[in-house]
Amino acid sequence: MAIILGIDPGSRITGFGVINTLAGNKMEYITSGCIRTGKGELPERLQCIFESITQLIEQYCPQEFAIEQVFMGKNADSALKLGQARGVSIVAAQLQSLPIHEYAPRSIKQAVVGNGGADKEQVQYMVQRLLKLPGLPQADAADALAIAICHAHTNASLISRAGLKTYRRGRAS
Repeated sequence: MAIILGIDPGSRITGFGVINTLAGNKMEYITSGCIRTGKGELPERLQCIFESITQLIEQYCPQEFAIEQVFMGKNADSALKLGQARGVSIVAAQLQSLPIHEYAPRSIKQAVVGNGGADKEQVQYMVQRLLKLPGLPQADAADALAIAICHAHTNASLISRAGLKTYRRGRAS
């Protein structure tokens, strides 16, 4: 069993999702939401992201940290800001000595929906179903939960292939 913190980085809205993996490939929802940085200057927004993720790590004590990789969209400036939001998120996890795992957007969608080209609504729906949530999570929170679910599936698959029964923070048994 491991608590996983998933992060969907953004310079204005960073989604987060925390799940607990249970025996038998089951997952339990813990919390999710969005870090809204407001309209300040970029350094202030990055500080807000860093401090908020640090607080989440201290509050929920995850054993694993999963984050979406940067993708290049149409706007290079947006991609750079996204990269900076990722950077401060990763530093927050690294300072807490968490193992950091990065996943491509297509891999996340493939793991959760079964289609690497799925749209946001499909991801929201599948996250709701997989975690047995009473309603659809907000889009950025759903993406963060999907990242955590992707990591849980990846870990379970690796453990299964290795013929191991469990995996705990750096140790297999």
